[in-house]
Amino acid sequence: MAPPVFGITGWKNSGKTTLVARLVSEFSERGLIVSTVKHAHHAFDIDHPGTDSFRHREAGAREVLLVSDHRWALMHELGEEAEPPVEEMLSRLSPCDLILIEGYKKASHPKLEVRRRDGRPGQALSDSDPSILAIAADYPVANAELPVFDLDEIAKIADFIAGHLSLDAAK
Repeated sequence: MAPPVFGITGWKNSGKTTLVARLVSEFSERGLIVSTVKHAHHAFDIDHPGTDSFRHREAGAREVLLVSDHRWALMHELGEEAEPPVEEMLSRLSPCDLILIEGYKKASHPKLEVRRRDGRPGQALSDSDPSILAIAADYPVANAELPVFDLDEIAKIADFIAGHLSLDAAK
């Protein structure tokens, strides 16, 4: 059975990564095994010029598996292939109790929208996305039809996610 999935979405610099990291810590402290998926809108590199694995990719390897006694990473070059859907990528993860997804604004999995006072004003994602079930913000959100959390209410946000997914992770 596939693990439950919950997304954290919002505009650039809204605090998504910080919230995901804090939620991973919270759920891990509650005894869950958590995996994450981070969507990037640009080319990125986890490898650097001069390393052996970079040279392998530069030479044309489609996949490079980098393994040590502490971790392993698989890099796959898409070439001319389209970006795979998030559902396909989820199937590549090892078994876990919960998958938190950062980004993927247009995907249909359940999500929480992150907002910051210094973010994009007037562009609430939840207004047009029924898969957004709650909001976390660093300011009071007026007229919200969804549950609203302060960005620092990590335990309450985790409880909301656990409750929605029927996870045995309540504090």
